[in-house]
Amino acid sequence: MSATAPRAFRQLGSDRVDPILVGLWISLIVVAVIWLVPVIFIVMTSLKSTPEVMSTAVFSPPAELFLDNYPLAWERGRYTTTFANSVIITLIKVPVGLIFSAMAAYALSRIDLPLKKMMFALILFGTMIPFQVMLAPLFSLVNKLGLLNTYLGAWLPYIAFGVPYQVFILHGFFKEVPQELSEAAIMDGASHFTILWRIFLPISLPVLAALFILDFVSTWNEFAMALVLLLDGKNWTLPLSLMAFQGEFGSDYGPLNAAIVTTVLPAVIVYLIFQRYFVGGLTAGAVKG
Repeated sequence: MSATAPRAFRQLGSDRVDPILVGLWISLIVVAVIWLVPVIFIVMTSLKSTPEVMSTAVFSPPAELFLDNYPLAWERGRYTTTFANSVIITLIKVPVGLIFSAMAAYALSRIDLPLKKMMFALILFGTMIPFQVMLAPLFSLVNKLGLLNTYLGAWLPYIAFGVPYQVFILHGFFKEVPQELSEAAIMDGASHFTILWRIFLPISLPVLAALFILDFVSTWNEFAMALVLLLDGKNWTLPLSLMAFQGEFGSDYGPLNAAIVTTVLPAVIVYLIFQRYFVGGLTAGAVKG
């Protein structure tokens, strides 16, 4: 039986079945099913009319594809406006946040600064504070600055809460870059900015791509902070537009699930585009000198 077992279940260099690998594969399959079940439910519900949703079993396929949910969701959720708001906020915040994080990580890992360890510890402390506990003082601060219902009022807090984690990851990667590379560049007259731009950023593209995906998805799907800072409906992002499908006495489940699919789809597309860089970024961490 072991001779016919799939290669993924065999011990390295042997035909024997490895029970640990079998257990890992079973765990992966279970986790995949747990994640896929809600996705299948949402997609199938988005293709049903509201009466069919209420009268059929939860996971029954639609008797007839009801595609009207998607244009209805686009119109009711004002997706022309909310989609544009999400694009503007996300595509400005994510690159700017990565640039600031890369510069901070480089300075903390390669430049001899006073109190460098204390500054790095303070940045790491930012990763330990749940942003939910900061919503009230954050609202008060943004309001005093006159930035409520503005893109800038959303960009600044988003960047502030995203930078600590990115600095932590990039700092660890930059520390593994051979010191000889930067020393040789300095001897040739290169500035720290040139070293960062010409040496560190090119070799850290897999890590930057992984951070880009994580930051893009988290910013695109962020709800609580946007709800507090973007009070005017004309400035809402896609997650906030889902509230338009909630009524006092019920919900339009077909259009609601169509809106969820439309909201999540751009993040899925971005992940598929950068998938190979994402996998490389997760395994990066050592650079051979």
